[in-house]
Amino acid sequence: MPEKKSRTTTDSEVETKQFHERYLRAVNSPLRRKILGALNEGNATIEELEAKTGLDGTTLKWHLNVLESGFCIEKDNKQGILIYKLTQEGKVVNYIK
Repeated sequence: MPEKKSRTTTDSEVETKQFHERYLRAVNSPLRRKILGALNEGNATIEELEAKTGLDGTTLKWHLNVLESGFCIEKDNKQGILIYKLTQEGKVVNYIK
């Protein structure tokens, strides 16, 4: 079975540095770590994440965009319903407090 390649590294040192900066920015927020923790319990819709985190929709969407840009989460459209889920990189939430 081939090893899964990280999304935060490329053949370009400059691009890899930019990816790592985006990743570190994403996980360097207590609110975003709270969102990652909620997703660690399972995939969720925006409404479910609002209930789990207590964040309003606008704030939550902004943080979700940062997390997606930082390779921590991805969106999946299931029958017209947008579902958010952790990526391998987002599972860092299991190791930071």
